[in-house]
Amino acid sequence: MQELQGQAPSRERLAALAGGEPVLSISGLRAGYGKMEILHGVDLMIAAGRSLCMIGPNGAGKSTVLHSIYGFTRITAGTVEVNGRDITRLSPNEKLKEAGVAYILQDNSVFPQMTVEENLWMGGYLMSRPEQAKEAAERVFQKYQRLAERRHQPARVLSGGERRLLEISRALVMNPRVLLVDEPSIGLEPRYIDMVFEILSDLRRNEGKAIVMVEQNAKKGLEFADVGYVLVAGAVARVGTGAELLADPDVGRLFLGDQPQSPAS
Repeated sequence: MQELQGQAPSRERLAALAGGEPVLSISGLRAGYGKMEILHGVDLMIAAGRSLCMIGPNGAGKSTVLHSIYGFTRITAGTVEVNGRDITRLSPNEKLKEAGVAYILQDNSVFPQMTVEENLWMGGYLMSRPEQAKEAAERVFQKYQRLAERRHQPARVLSGGERRLLEISRALVMNPRVLLVDEPSIGLEPRYIDMVFEILSDLRRNEGKAIVMVEQNAKKGLEFADVGYVLVAGAVARVGTGAELLADPDVGRLFLGDQPQSPAS
């Protein structure tokens, strides 16, 4: 990974890639778990209606960035801002309810014994009245007929793709501005992976959500993303548009499975 390490990208470069006024901005973030620091001064910016995918080796700190934005880590320095408001020290519940930041966990976060409808209601657990959650669930059913057809069935009967759709939809009940998405393709068949990325693309384009994603399928993630960040050893090592990183030979060799071509004899 040494070829990727060097001078960190400037904040001017990050701002240019953000695609407009940042809805989410991270500055100098140092964070970890217990006494272990994982992130060593991470900067990140993304505007509304844009998507950012983080790639990198295992242990680089990608999921820790998501955890830190949402409030699951010990932050020792730096700030997290949404629409210019410092939310660094807010609790996860406050970040969801007050700042519009939602976290979509990896697979298996649905409640299998509950119906699809009841799972959606759980997405509104911070709302002041249960009726609000039910109204929001109805809007989700209007948008996703696949879920509406199964609203009274237990979530355990859903296919892998339908479970992921339910996880995303449950996060939409609170109408967040920012979606943190951890490994959306993990454990899914290829046909469901395409469906999930189509859903996320619709939320970005048509509803103006800012999406920050960690994706183990680097090629798929960068094809989807407006912006790509490469993390190495808890720091941002390289940034670019998704297309630029897909064309980067170092990124291709390290993360996309590209093999260097032998010179013609």
